[in-house]
Amino acid sequence: MEKEPESWYSLKGIDTIDSPSLVVYLDRVKENISILKGMIDDPKRLRPHVKTHKSIGATQIMLEAGIEKFKCATIAEAEMLAQAGAEDVLLAYQPIGPKAFRFISLIKKYPATRFSCLIDNIHAAEAIAAIASESMLTVPVFLDLNVGMNRTGISPGNDALELFVKSNELSGIKLIGLHVYDGHIRNTDLQERTRECDKAFAPVLELKKKLEEKGFKNLLIIAGGTPTFPIHAKREEVECSPGTFIYWDKGYQTILPEQKFLIAALVVTRVISLPDATKVCLDLGHKSIASENDLNHRVFFINAPDLKMVGQSEEHLIAAAAGHHYKIGDVLYGIPYHICPTCALYERGLVAEGGEIVGEWKTVARDRKIEV
Repeated sequence: MEKEPESWYSLKGIDTIDSPSLVVYLDRVKENISILKGMIDDPKRLRPHVKTHKSIGATQIMLEAGIEKFKCATIAEAEMLAQAGAEDVLLAYQPIGPKAFRFISLIKKYPATRFSCLIDNIHAAEAIAAIASESMLTVPVFLDLNVGMNRTGISPGNDALELFVKSNELSGIKLIGLHVYDGHIRNTDLQERTRECDKAFAPVLELKKKLEEKGFKNLLIIAGGTPTFPIHAKREEVECSPGTFIYWDKGYQTILPEQKFLIAALVVTRVISLPDATKVCLDLGHKSIASENDLNHRVFFINAPDLKMVGQSEEHLIAAAAGHHYKIGDVLYGIPYHICPTCALYERGLVAEGGEIVGEWKTVARDRKIEV
């Protein structure tokens, strides 16, 4: 990959921007959306996941670009999408207990948005159907299939066929398609990743064929995330759900070299202390950067690539650099290795354009509840 310009991230008036802060680069966001649309034959087959940005601002940029359908993981994300004006929203989650009641309330509160959800067992199907029926609703539902992620879903075999048919007989829900998330397939080699993806997807196509033979026509298939997006994008019968593309991050930039999305969101941090001659302390603790990876796979500093992380706590990040030149107050621009949970740590992202902060996008759906 070509080296990025060293100046694209620099912000005017940086002395007035508090740290740590999340900064979103608008021109790069728009370019990433353009790249995404160029990777598929029809933008109508795009159903981006919004778990990365969780904001109305980013959603509206995609709506303006002609992307009409979205995918999300929480009731708050679904409500955020409705408030942004999205027409078609899949809650890629099986609503259980109080969440099922909230989901039905969401449908009633935002009638202009078409909501759907997932099921992978008859108990959930019956519960959702019963609640929907009480409200005189019929909820579109996708059967969630497990093709190796081993998180949720039912294996795409005879049990899945039986569940689909039985669930579709319930009043209150209507099975309209199949949902497949293959997030476990992350091989850096695209050819090998394609082989693994095709193998996992074959039983899904077989299940669809059997369902068609039973009279279930025009079923939708929603498949994949970011790693398998280039593969599923070539399947004309599939809607694709990448999410990280909008901001990109160091993790996917490293393991998915064939995807040329731009880094469009950074964390801004400062040197706040110099513990000794070989270490610097930054105001970038666990509360400010996704910390599920090991220390040296949490953030990469564009303008300080020599720093090696040696410790982190809630509010501080300690880095080492022999014979360093860093001073108190120095500003560092960091690329998160995992942008999605990093965004959820910030109540807002500062929006930059032309090197200046021009506004902010509130991360409204980081909350578990907005109104519903």
